[in-house]
Amino acid sequence: MFSLIPVLSVGLCGTKLGCGEGGCGACTVMISKYDPFQKKILHHTANACLFPICALHHVAVTTVEGIGNTKSRLHPAQERIAKSHGSQCGFCTPGIVMSMYTLLRNKPKPKMEDIEDAFQGNLCRCTGYRPILEGYRTFAVNGGCCGGKANGSGCCMNEKESMTMMPSSLFDSSKFQPLDPTQEPIFPPELMAKNVPQKQVCFKGERVMWIQPTTLQELVALKSQYPNAKLVVGNTEVGIEMRLKNMLYPVILAPAWIPEMNAVQHTETGVTFGAACTLSSVEEVLRKAVAELPSYKTEIFQAALEQLRWFAGPQIRNVAALGGNIMTASPISDLNPVLMASGSKLTLISMEGKRTVTMDEKFFTGYRKTIVKPEEVLLSVEIPYSKEGEYFSAFKQAYRREDDIAIVTCGMRVLFQHGTSRVQEVKLSYGGMAPTTILALKTCQEAISLDWNEKLLQDACRLLAGEMDLSPSAPGGMVEFRRTLTLSFFFKFYLTVLQKLSKHQNGPVSVAREGSWGKTHLAMEFQGSKRVLKKLHSVDASEAQSVPGFVCFVSAKDVPGSNITGIANDETVFAEDVVTCVGHIIGAVIADTQEHSRRAAKAVKIKYEELKPIVTIQEAIEKQSFIKPIKRIKKGDVKKGFEESDHVLEGEMYIGGQEHFYLETHCTLAVPKGEDGEMELFVSTQNLMKTQEFTARALGVPSNRIVVRVKRMGGGFGGKETRNTILTTVVAVAAFKIGRPVRCMLDRDEDMLISGGRHPFLGRYKVGFMKNGKVKSLEVSYYSNGGNSADLSHGVMDRALLHLDNSYNIPNVSSMGFVCKTNLSSNTAFRGFGGPQGMMIAECWMSDLARKCGLPPEEVRKINLYHEGDLTHFNQKLEGFTLRRCWDECLSSSNYHARKKLIEEFNKQNRWKKRGMCIIPTKFGISFTVPFLNQAGALVHVYTDGSVLLTHGGTEMGQGLHTKMIQVASRSLGIPTSKIYISETSTNTVPNTSPTAASVSADINGMAVHNACQTILKRLEPIKQSNPKGSWEDWIKTAYENCISLSATGFYRIPDVGYNFETNEGKPFHYFSYGVACSEVEIDCLTGDHKNVRTDVVMDVGTSLNPAIDIGQIEGAFVQGIGLFTMEELRYSPEGNLYTRGPGMYKIPAFGDIPTEFYVSLLRDCPNSKAIYSSKAVGEPPLFLSASVFYAIKDAIYSAREDSGVTEPFRLDSPATPERIRNACVDTFTKMVTVLS
Repeated sequence: MFSLIPVLSVGLCGTKLGCGEGGCGACTVMISKYDPFQKKILHHTANACLFPICALHHVAVTTVEGIGNTKSRLHPAQERIAKSHGSQCGFCTPGIVMSMYTLLRNKPKPKMEDIEDAFQGNLCRCTGYRPILEGYRTFAVNGGCCGGKANGSGCCMNEKESMTMMPSSLFDSSKFQPLDPTQEPIFPPELMAKNVPQKQVCFKGERVMWIQPTTLQELVALKSQYPNAKLVVGNTEVGIEMRLKNMLYPVILAPAWIPEMNAVQHTETGVTFGAACTLSSVEEVLRKAVAELPSYKTEIFQAALEQLRWFAGPQIRNVAALGGNIMTASPISDLNPVLMASGSKLTLISMEGKRTVTMDEKFFTGYRKTIVKPEEVLLSVEIPYSKEGEYFSAFKQAYRREDDIAIVTCGMRVLFQHGTSRVQEVKLSYGGMAPTTILALKTCQEAISLDWNEKLLQDACRLLAGEMDLSPSAPGGMVEFRRTLTLSFFFKFYLTVLQKLSKHQNGPVSVAREGSWGKTHLAMEFQGSKRVLKKLHSVDASEAQSVPGFVCFVSAKDVPGSNITGIANDETVFAEDVVTCVGHIIGAVIADTQEHSRRAAKAVKIKYEELKPIVTIQEAIEKQSFIKPIKRIKKGDVKKGFEESDHVLEGEMYIGGQEHFYLETHCTLAVPKGEDGEMELFVSTQNLMKTQEFTARALGVPSNRIVVRVKRMGGGFGGKETRNTILTTVVAVAAFKIGRPVRCMLDRDEDMLISGGRHPFLGRYKVGFMKNGKVKSLEVSYYSNGGNSADLSHGVMDRALLHLDNSYNIPNVSSMGFVCKTNLSSNTAFRGFGGPQGMMIAECWMSDLARKCGLPPEEVRKINLYHEGDLTHFNQKLEGFTLRRCWDECLSSSNYHARKKLIEEFNKQNRWKKRGMCIIPTKFGISFTVPFLNQAGALVHVYTDGSVLLTHGGTEMGQGLHTKMIQVASRSLGIPTSKIYISETSTNTVPNTSPTAASVSADINGMAVHNACQTILKRLEPIKQSNPKGSWEDWIKTAYENCISLSATGFYRIPDVGYNFETNEGKPFHYFSYGVACSEVEIDCLTGDHKNVRTDVVMDVGTSLNPAIDIGQIEGAFVQGIGLFTMEELRYSPEGNLYTRGPGMYKIPAFGDIPTEFYVSLLRDCPNSKAIYSSKAVGEPPLFLSASVFYAIKDAIYSAREDSGVTEPFRLDSPATPERIRNACVDTFTKMVTVLS
């Protein structure tokens, strides 16, 4: 069943495919239709990756191309995100623009809360969200910068009198074009015919028939004829099942236009919704009811609204139906516990008539099964009014607050005997605690006739702990956490009801959130291993040949050159004898469309022989499975240092991996040129040289036959430095074999499975220190999970060891680094490249030793900071050391000490909410640690009209590199940036490029560009001297006429870098970037949720080439680090199968996860003589500063533990998920679950 996105990809490339499951919002479009029931035109967002093409009958679709463009006029929604620096790689931007545009069509003067809600279904991996929100704040009636006169007269951007005045914004909103709602495109009149559609519509595809009836009688008859048919409104569940779970539903019935299925009726007992009512429409009706009815009647409605607020994103709520949510029968449904606890009534209809059932403990009969008969249709749902003396609450715990599936969810209702606090009836319904939504029947029964007091609380918790039991091997894991949540939720309900009872009885009381598909292109789908560490017996693609559009199957035997690939030559293009991880590429199917290639790939049969895999670091250590060599750094006398120390502390910390989650997955288009083995590759890669080299090797041709081109990438973060090469070589082999262009863009789940991510680390440490907190000696061992090949794992470990000190002067150090070889997809480069892991473990022991000394952590950190001229543990002298300046400025700007006192007071007054704060420094070395990579080239062409075409070796992935290089060329040549253009990066313009990585790309490419420009200027010098008043165009024209070359190459290499681990000599880094961050958080001790209250960052970026870009990089890196240290968790089966594939299971930070207050300052007056125009690298260094959030969380947990009488240091692994936070906040409920376990 086709979704809308393949249709749009033919000519309308603005709508991006980011995940294919409605989780990222990159494919957001506006759906408009005339609603004959409400008799008005409705506009709403939807995910084009899920919205069925058949459901577009009588519907209009607006994409980002339809609202404005650079050739005519940008729409204000497009202009403001661009001018507020809210777009970096740009892949997410069209979806975000369409979310904003649709909101403005419905509400031209939105509140800021409306804007934030509109983005719940959109993700961005680059910006950190702040500039997007700031730009769109200008639309809000309660938003805007002072430049837009939102804060009175006068603008900070125009402040001239005070040099210390810092602008609060990087744009002037007064220059934005105004929004004029009268100029929007009209709804197509031909789609406004009354009572449409009037007859049944049927679409027949190769495997699926879509029937859209228009009357209830037709629907019932069709369900009788096709009892196994699926009813689909928004396709938000069935679409994912068909694509990701390989399920096939030959008959689809679409009830969206049936009046009875969309009706809403207010009755004496409640509100009845047609089963096809979308969740957004349900939300709108309930919100109106809450506003108009007495509050005692809307307790259930308010709870349902609370759940709907966090139910997926608007794009899903706008199309998903209430009936679909019920009939899917998911055990972790957000709404079903509310409906069950409230006793909602369901009306079912069939050819035999209607019947009404109550949604109680009998409704769900098993996993995703209900009592509804196959031939029956869910017609309507009645949500009852609550009664006087009745109270209702609903709770949900997820990894992320916005757009996330529940870990545990519940609906809780209590009815008291009239005028008393004695329980007459209680219903406690839970999701996530069994294969179905369940009622705690025993607990509910025992609570009847009891008074609502502390004894009831204790008894109920004891009963719930026994009744809501889970086996240690329960699906979903997190057993202790989930069981604790059942008690925590009831405690929250108890307190909420107690508060309302007190209010009712005594009055108020105070109780302490790309590219168009070419007609000649063929599509590819990988055949990856579904098993790990298996001996490959046979591959049979014969059944795939029967799939329509099948062209061929390619495997190792089709590789004309070498099947060996990889950075360390320890990988294969295609698996041959053994598959070493799940996702190991065995072959690939080529077909005429992506849908056909996907179907054909699933028809390939593979036989294996079982072998036992190694999955975790612990398993690798036990089996001594390491990728040699083992690196060491030693300095001083560690043994003597421990002897001289007052205290010695030992411990360990685990840091989980991280998925890159660039919005654009790996993609390649291979175009064979037809002669001499030539091939052109259009690739999303950070590493053109290795892509060219490995492809040439696989095809058995010289590198000069392969041209690799990169226009831009939709994000990279290191994930496209090496791992793209395997995809590219496979596509190239296929194109070489059949002589036609082949294109492949990985689905999100494939990308996450195949391409690897950030290395998980285990650090074991022994640290000796004095009573004042001064560190004397450190012994540390680092273990990383490298995966099934070496890739860049040794480089990652090198940097981790070189950053094990973070910013602290440790006189005696002994360290070792082990890269574990496991049967997971090879892990690879990721922003920070091992540095964050090395520094994170340093902050772990620094935090614990401060606690051991009984001293404030900020004092212990400061006493150990380096000074100017100190030698690091790898014996590099620190020059231009600005970290202490950053530290002092951050303490001051964050008002650290005053806020710390306020936090202490807050924690004294609150038992179940705690706040914490932490200030963290970072020192990040700049250079490739492989010396020969510290080089770059550039090419400058000047044309006779004076325009300049600039090419360099770096690639653009949203970090603003091309913009900076244009600025460098502009400054070097003395001409406006408007005269300079960068078309692309390619191997036939600049050869042998270093990867765009290690944060040095602006440094080395900038110097190369400057070098080329200086060559041009030197040639022009005689002409300028002879015509000093001439224009640039005059000089260029004269130079051409005098046969002077107007083309020049440039080259640069970083001097004097290189380090020897054996001797601990050399200089691994050209210079260091420094920064400090202070973060404050608030945790919910009952659920493990946390809120980022405020962050202040002070960063040394030298003399910034572009402050807007640099601040964007700081914010983006920081928010990505928040994901690393607090949210993002890769979960594997014991066999090495990745569970967390796609945004449904893997959660990156969303708009609502950034700090409520987020301040970024660039350190002034700190020029860096070692980089282009005194600038500094900025891409990776800020990421680790988000560890301040992690350790602020740990600080808050300490406060919670102290309230329970627990004061000793504790281990908190990363990421600090709700599970880890909740379990660390030991209290009565965690102890109760532990005892019963």
